[in-house]
Amino acid sequence: MNKSWNERILRYLVSPALMIVYLSFLLFPLYWMAITSLKRNSDLFVMPPKWFVTQPILEHYIKLFSESAFLVYYKNSLIVSLSTTLLTLLLAMMAGYAFSRFRFAFKELAMLSIMSTQMLPVVSLLIALYAMYKSYGLLNTHIGLIIALTTAALPFSIMMLKVFFDGIPISLEEAAKIDGVSRSGILFRIVLPLSKPGIFAVGIYSFIMSWDDLLYSLTLITKDPLRTLNPGISIRYMGEVAYDWANIMTVCVSSTIPILLLFLMFQKYMVSGLTSGAVKE
Repeated sequence: MNKSWNERILRYLVSPALMIVYLSFLLFPLYWMAITSLKRNSDLFVMPPKWFVTQPILEHYIKLFSESAFLVYYKNSLIVSLSTTLLTLLLAMMAGYAFSRFRFAFKELAMLSIMSTQMLPVVSLLIALYAMYKSYGLLNTHIGLIIALTTAALPFSIMMLKVFFDGIPISLEEAAKIDGVSRSGILFRIVLPLSKPGIFAVGIYSFIMSWDDLLYSLTLITKDPLRTLNPGISIRYMGEVAYDWANIMTVCVSSTIPILLLFLMFQKYMVSGLTSGAVKE
């Protein structure tokens, strides 16, 4: 009887309480960022701090979206992130399908070589990448930045899609081949529709990675009109001596909105995409 009551207490009281504490710990920085963007700078340093906003103001948002520089950074980030996502998906689908279905020499070595690039720190790659981009005239171009971000996202994307393709029965492709479907038709008409969770997961991963990038964008692009959001925020809105914290938090909230909307729309695909293939019979 005591054991049964202990289990009920643990299930209905302790577990929800721990979950609430954990979620509060994770979500509090986002909450503080949001309410800071609705305060005046004079209200940010009062003691004790104001945990709630009684008179929210929108002047920081009005000021921010009236600046052409911020809108240019936002547009550049959307262009680079969407282009990186599409290019990563296209290359990862082709490479993942090749590694899953074809047999060729040094296949395992090639896969190991691709995955081993994830072990290299970004800073060590940037030195050689900067010199190479300078030789080929790719500095201060969105194309060069998209190529760099795509190569950074490809190893994980290829591995994830290969796992999905491995889980699709080859008999489906053999039946389609008997019906006269070409290899490209098999990939786009049969394999890819069955791999939607993996494709959505890879797309969200590559978009978030490129949207949150700082090092590549800061190093490969030095012209202000071509900068993306993160280096633009760090250079334009954060000074060496004083910080306009309310304005900075407004910028951060505005830059978080696309990622939040992306998760709200595709969260079920993201979860199923990351967990599918983890357990195989």
